[in-house]
Amino acid sequence: MPGKYPSLDSVTDAQRVGMVKDIFSTVTAKYDFLNRLFSLRRDLFWRRSAVRKMKFFRTWRFIDVATGTSDLAIEAALRYKDIDIAGLDFVQNMLDFAKKKIYAKALSSRISLLRADALSMPFPSEYFDVAGIAFGIRNIPEKVSMLKEMTRVVVPGGQVMILEMNFPQNILVRGVYNIYLNIILPFIARAFSPNPQAYNYLGESILNFPSPYEFAEIMERSGLTGIKIYPLTFGITHLFTGYKPGA
Repeated sequence: MPGKYPSLDSVTDAQRVGMVKDIFSTVTAKYDFLNRLFSLRRDLFWRRSAVRKMKFFRTWRFIDVATGTSDLAIEAALRYKDIDIAGLDFVQNMLDFAKKKIYAKALSSRISLLRADALSMPFPSEYFDVAGIAFGIRNIPEKVSMLKEMTRVVVPGGQVMILEMNFPQNILVRGVYNIYLNIILPFIARAFSPNPQAYNYLGESILNFPSPYEFAEIMERSGLTGIKIYPLTFGITHLFTGYKPGA
């Protein structure tokens, strides 16, 4: 069983990336099940909320960055019948699992998966209408670089969207959520996960994610405009949308 991961405060960016790769390589088999369990199936609603706000108008292409098991890509493909989708991740185990799900839903002709570095995506500039990432950007230390790369690959007027969990701003919800992250979630992880220490990291990564308005400022610094913030489920999760200038 994997050992305890060090605190995020004590690791370099490179070490953190290595931790993330190890974590997601070891939890793949239970990943979808635990996502549904830990979120009480709200993760399905969060992704649908994001997909409903996607806007396709020129290339009819979508890239799902840090696709994991491709839930966001699949949801987009089911809603928009005329789009083509690329799913990108750097963990092969996740991509292998996603490929089986995509095949089972007869979406293999519309969703292509590739293993690559999200900070240097192998696509030309202005190739997609929409670039999205769901529950992945908190694992990427270079957030500005990530957002700039997502902006690069979308067309002028194209959409960049980020779906991410964070520590709620409401003081009452914060108290309950803190207990959940630090006590309940680790207890459940020990019962179900092949790598329960991974979920200690999960809690810490959520606690360390910027506040919604701080993250919106990061998006602005990355060159995005028209930024909107949509709180979901008492602010446990937020959807952020922005646009590439020059439409």
